[in-house]
Amino acid sequence: MMVLAIYSLWRRDVVRFLRQPSRVVGALLTPVIFWFVIGSGMGSSFQGGSPGPASGFLPYYFPGSLALIVLFTAIFSTISIIEDRQEGFLQGVLASPAPRAAIVMGKALGSTTLAVLNGLVFLLLLPFSGLSPGPGNIVAAIACVALLGLALSGLGIMIAWPLRSTQGFHAIMNVALVPMWLLSGALFPATGASPWVQTLMRLNPLTPAVEILRALLAGDPAGSLVTGATALAAFALVTLSISTLMVSRPVQS
Repeated sequence: MMVLAIYSLWRRDVVRFLRQPSRVVGALLTPVIFWFVIGSGMGSSFQGGSPGPASGFLPYYFPGSLALIVLFTAIFSTISIIEDRQEGFLQGVLASPAPRAAIVMGKALGSTTLAVLNGLVFLLLLPFSGLSPGPGNIVAAIACVALLGLALSGLGIMIAWPLRSTQGFHAIMNVALVPMWLLSGALFPATGASPWVQTLMRLNPLTPAVEILRALLAGDPAGSLVTGATALAAFALVTLSISTLMVSRPVQS
């Protein structure tokens, strides 16, 4: 029963997303434009990053843009929870004998699948990024994208579950999630930032994912990635666990 419920919810979200081309374009094209326009505009004034053939703002910004695609796709996919509640579909799922955890896993896996697909499309731009990772690093980066997608999907469910309108969801997105991405090291390194900004960047759960993606795509040694991967896995575990607890609570009218 649980496996069937997870599969049904996963399939429904993926099919619905792919049938709405505007969502596909919005989730993918916006970060691509950001990467190219902002990267081209700030490239000459950028002082961060690491020296070498992959130095410069466009290579530095590429992993951050990939993280932004995962953020947009995973978070906005979970907005379907609010739409499902308004359409009455969610009430039917809650009344079924399927475990409440199946709702979380089905939604999270659906959002993660979409995030990975969009991330794979963006990775096709690697030849234009100034980065040249090996095949093993690309596979590891995709695994990082999948884990980040799970973590952000859990976060999206946490945000969407208690809300009753998409307007409230977008407000939280602008107030909390965009700053979280900005302070992840996607746009600028922590070196040289104000002390309080550096503290926020160290505490940001998105920072380890951006650091892992940057190291893998730049072809850096993977020895220092264990700590970041552990932090990212803990982030996913926390968001999915809290989401499951929230969904398991009795529904309040």
